[in-house]
Amino acid sequence: MSWLWAIIVGLVLGLIAKAILPGKQRIPIWLTIICGMIGGALGNWAAAGLGIAETKGVDWGRHLLQLVGAVVVVAVGDRLWAAIRGRRSA
Repeated sequence: MSWLWAIIVGLVLGLIAKAILPGKQRIPIWLTIICGMIGGALGNWAAAGLGIAETKGVDWGRHLLQLVGAVVVVAVGDRLWAAIRGRRSA
């Protein structure tokens, strides 16, 4: 996967994760992209562990795991960002 593709996927996953999470996330867009990239990588790792990393057709299971990973990482990233910045209690 090229870096450009990783950034695009990270952006999409991060934005979807922010939309899924309740409330307002205060992390900047650059951190959203990084969290989305990390969540996507964790989802790929989990899919490989479950044996569903590569299937014929659309890899719905892998994509779902990527999204779950992005939601978790964005939620943790938002809490850490808020704690570091002191905008709200973590």
